Amino acid sequence: MKKLTEGKKMWLSVMAVFLVYGVVFVLFEDFDKYEIQPFNETTDTHLILFSVVVMIVLGFLLHRYAKSMDERLSRREAEKQAALRRELTQNIAHELKTPVAAILGYTETILENQNVTPEITQKFVERTAFQAKRLSSLIGDISMLNQMDYAPQMLKKERINVSIIVSQVIEDMLPLIQKNGLTVNNCLPENICINGNEMLIYSIFRNLLENSINYAGAGSAVEISAQESGVMWIFTFKDNGPGVDECHLERIFERFYRTDKSRSRKQGGTGLGLSIVKNAVLFHGGTISAQNAENGGLTMRFGLAK
Repeated sequence: MKKLTEGKKMWLSVMAVFLVYGVVFVLFEDFDKYEIQPFNETTDTHLILFSVVVMIVLGFLLHRYAKSMDERLSRREAEKQAALRRELTQNIAHELKTPVAAILGYTETILENQNVTPEITQKFVERTAFQAKRLSSLIGDISMLNQMDYAPQMLKKERINVSIIVSQVIEDMLPLIQKNGLTVNNCLPENICINGNEMLIYSIFRNLLENSINYAGAGSAVEISAQESGVMWIFTFKDNGPGVDECHLERIFERFYRTDKSRSRKQGGTGLGLSIVKNAVLFHGGTISAQNAENGGLTMRFGLAK
């Protein structure tokens, strides 16, 4: 079913008011009467005809105004989307430029200097590999966001077990978790089953865990829990790190937004992780919010429809 525009909603609302008024006027020609009476005077018919003509003229004028209003709203929305696309394109170009420039710099240094020692060569190769992995992650994240934005119908849903997926995420990230001295407490009930996309659910918990590893700090603890609420499962993902400054808290789900840009890039972050989380949660019929805990740390709460 085609969605009504704001202009059509306004036009239909006004016309409905006119129509109701006209029906009431026809049925109850005199406000002092409590019964429906036939028209006894010819002037009543003339008045009705005049009212119909006025209604048609007003309806035509309102329709033109509604059409003009829809066109203005459409132009504003198109301009807004164009501005967002330009900003996104600039951000993508900037983010791609950084690892590409680093890769070129390291490789050109090795190729153009024959006196480079094996130790320096090894160090440059390792840095090149790190930047290449970051570039690959960035391209993958951009592709995933574009798919959620422009081709959500291609992301198929099936019956999946979130509890198993979260356990798999923790197992896959165990080397990184141990390297950073992080403690992960998986308090999820067994067999949390929803109708969802396995790849996106995996991305939600992996990106949240990566965010805690990058920002909560070494030796921090992460707790993952959930409870049923009607047709939703409400998940809580919290750590006991330093939290996020209030001035950044409302923007952490924006694309390429970083609270600490230099730190994120050094750790290989793309700046898209939490944006992917938000879009994946929306895809599954939920919402997500973040807040600093009273005793320290960051708490994420989000819902996934069953």
